[in-house]
Amino acid sequence: MTNTGDVVPRACIDWKQQDLYRFFAFALAAPSPERFHLLSQPELPVALRELWQRLDCAGEFPGLEWFPSYEEYESAYIGLFDVGLPQPPVPLFESAHDKTHPAQEIALENTYFYDVLGLRTDQHQAAPDYLITQLEFLAALRFTYENSFDEATAIALARAETEFLERHLLNWVPKAASKLRQTGAPAFPLLMNLLARFLVRKHDGEVS
Repeated sequence: MTNTGDVVPRACIDWKQQDLYRFFAFALAAPSPERFHLLSQPELPVALRELWQRLDCAGEFPGLEWFPSYEEYESAYIGLFDVGLPQPPVPLFESAHDKTHPAQEIALENTYFYDVLGLRTDQHQAAPDYLITQLEFLAALRFTYENSFDEATAIALARAETEFLERHLLNWVPKAASKLRQTGAPAFPLLMNLLARFLVRKHDGEVS
């Protein structure tokens, strides 16, 4: 999959130039000191308010309540997404939210889409239906069709993006965002709400 890397500028974010698939893959990935540092920057709440307006989110921007320390950020992430009985409150896996299909079937269909670009997931690192894997695939897909010199290929890949959004991301991310809102946790509900809204608008062709 593509490298999410340092995608958060140290000042403000130009959302017209920012690949939002990569931004959310970065912001919602597993904790790291670098990630915490970048997301702690005082300019980020202003940038997210601009994104809220750009995506036409309903209601007033709720503000970004960030964590005062890396330890609290890491603990909250683990408690929300990684640990819990019988499962975490909001797992970042499609199969945890879609109970209409077996987990193996969901993983396999994700893999079929990744084959479009010849991509393979490392099963020891992340499952095919993991949110970050799905977002990285969409970032790679978008980059490929936007830089394709063959119009037919570009059209086919753009259609694959729309279908993947419909069959997978939109099948579970809005549900996860709803569950996350109910936790009352800082920061992460806002990020997931913005992601869910972006995915809907991207699928409908309302944002680039």
